[in-house]
This record gives sequence, C-alpha cells and structure tokens, in this order.
Amino acid sequence: MIMSFKSLHLQWSKVSLLLLLLILVAIGAVPGYLSGKWRWAEPPKVATLSQLTKLRQVGLAVPGWQIVDRQTPQVGEHKWLMQEMVGAKQNKAILLLFPQKGNREQPEVEWSDVNGFQSWETDSDRQIEFTVSEPATKVTAQFFRGLTKPKPGSLQAIRRQTYAVLQWYAWSTGGHPAPSQWFFADRAAQWQNRRIPWVAVSVLMPIEPLDTIDQHWSEVESFAQSVQSTLMSGVLKP
Repeated sequence: MIMSFKSLHLQWSKVSLLLLLLILVAIGAVPGYLSGKWRWAEPPKVATLSQLTKLRQVGLAVPGWQIVDRQTPQVGEHKWLMQEMVGAKQNKAILLLFPQKGNREQPEVEWSDVNGFQSWETDSDRQIEFTVSEPATKVTAQFFRGLTKPKPGSLQAIRRQTYAVLQWYAWSTGGHPAPSQWFFADRAAQWQNRRIPWVAVSVLMPIEPLDTIDQHWSEVESFAQSVQSTLMSGVLKP
C-alpha cells in the first residue's frame, strides 16, 4: 500500500505540473489569439537597430579614453569592431564589440571565437560582478587572464603579451556572459511589446606577465563601467 500511495502521488505531481504548463501556455497565447497576431511568430522590432548597425562603423566614444586605432576584424563567423584606446594616464585598453545586427538575432556569439582570434591561453577564469550607478545596474562578466601564444618567426615570440580580460553581453538593464540571461529579459520585454537590444563586449587590459588579474581589477572595472554606461545611454537605451 505504501508503494502504491507513493506511485499515485508521483503520478498526480506529474499531472499537476502538466496542467500548470498548459495553463501558462494558454495564458501566453490568449493575447495573440485575440488580436490575430502570434507574439513569438513576429516579435516586436528592435527600436535602436539602426544605431547598433552604425556603432560598428563609427565606433564607441568612451569618456576619458581616446581611440588610437579602429578596425573591423573577422572573428569566427562575424565581423567585430576593435578599438585600441589610451586613457588619461596613458594606460591602454583594447575594446572588442559585436552589436546585434537583426531583429531576430540572438546573442549566440561563441566566446571561444574571440579567444581563438587572440591566440591565447587562459587561466584564473571566474565570474565577477560590477555595477553602473546611473541608472543603478548590475552586470555579471567573465574575468580571466589571457596569455598570447607566440607565432613562429614573429617578434611576438620574444615577449608574450598578457591581458586581464572581461567579457559579457550588455543590454539596457544589465549584462551577463550567458545568452540565456538575455533571453529571459527579452521574453519579458516582449510582453510589453518591446525588445532588449544587446552588444557583446570583450575588454582587454595589457598587464605584466607575472601580474595577477586581481591587481588590475579596479582599472578594468572602471573601464567596463564606462563602456556599459555609454552603451546604456546610447545604442541600448529603451
């Protein structure tokens, strides 16, 4: 009798879960059914798509930093915007950006493509958070050290370059290195008939080979905050 009761309870739990899912699907389908438009079949347009397209052409002006070189290299299957930048204290940074190109394009950029483009080995990988004050926004990013692999016969073989690297997808209400986090935010926005545009961001700060990335976190964080804030007030603004 005990086994039968447990079996019956398990079956009822499965049925309850199935009914709950059906109810949620039905609730989501009603607005589209009544209006004759299926929301997921034709999602709302991305309001800032033209600005996102222009970003790759004109670059991103980050307060306190000067662009000394701008290129659009092929990284994997995509062309990225790459900016070499110099700060007020002559500190250097490389900024790689891949803005959303189409209404249906999702952030499925492989970070491995970026890492492969740089030809580096990585260590000290971990997720880390930083915040933007206006408006108050929390961003989660992937933080690690990248060490370039020397190419045979090149000057690079004499001295390998080391970077503190920070990577994330930026959007108007936050950011995260995992595409799934944007997906949930965008689906929630679609219920309000709007979209969440995104930009893939990769920040590289040159460091000494024996330095730990923690030694340079404050500098990396400050630059990342400026990048996120500039994107939020511009091409990502709702």
